[in-house]
Amino acid sequence: MNVFISGASGGLGRALANECGKRGFNLFLTDINEGGLKSIQRGLERQFGITVTTAACDLTSDESVDALLEKIDGYGIRFDMLLNVAGVDYEGGFLERQRRDIIRIISLNNEATMRVTHAILSRRREGHPFYLLFTSSLASMYPMPLKATYAASKRFLLDMAVALGQELKQSRVRVLALCPGGLVTTKEAMSGIEAQGFWGDATTNPLEKVAARTLHRLQGRGGIYIPGALNRTLTFFGNLLPRRWVAAAIYQRWSKAQQQWNPSKIKTRTPA
Repeated sequence: MNVFISGASGGLGRALANECGKRGFNLFLTDINEGGLKSIQRGLERQFGITVTTAACDLTSDESVDALLEKIDGYGIRFDMLLNVAGVDYEGGFLERQRRDIIRIISLNNEATMRVTHAILSRRREGHPFYLLFTSSLASMYPMPLKATYAASKRFLLDMAVALGQELKQSRVRVLALCPGGLVTTKEAMSGIEAQGFWGDATTNPLEKVAARTLHRLQGRGGIYIPGALNRTLTFFGNLLPRRWVAAAIYQRWSKAQQQWNPSKIKTRTPA
């Protein structure tokens, strides 16, 4: 099986690549971090004896992606699985961030994901099932003040996954939306989890377990996967309440957490 992974040098991308290696899958890894890719490539080939190809790429650039696709076509690779992992978030209120940060969230989380998805789906192996992962978030389930752009970008991915799962079912494409809570992937993510106290710890998911179960679900029935019983419970009850109430509750929790994490980013005024 040939698997394409975007954002492969990050925490979740690395965990998924390792899990694919355990299963004997051949990998094509991309990330903007070329050094990280080479390090992962050496480790996977040495440990699992699989074929690993890497190519550094800025997925927000048409030109960079076109160059990546030329490399794929030059090798004549056809894929059985696409794991969309690349994404970004910036903590803090909407007006506390630079405009370029807000736009980059949409550019990488949504635009780049669509660019890669369309390209790799067009290069899937004929006559075989194809498995497609969108990495959404628990944040996609709610309107989230202080993470509004990020949550909205992840809602887009959730809805795309559900829609394409139905649209491409007859083409033997199985689609999964992964909606994890916290993941210990970066120092910033760890700081954000710590600032939330009990709820940060309670909704955080172990990377290796998430990676293993994600691949299992993707190759099984697809659909939506929310890791963690507590996260699934919160989602169920959150969907029963008016979204305005949910937004107000989330604002209260996140404003306290982010003031602790970085007080300079949060204003005390309650939004209208």
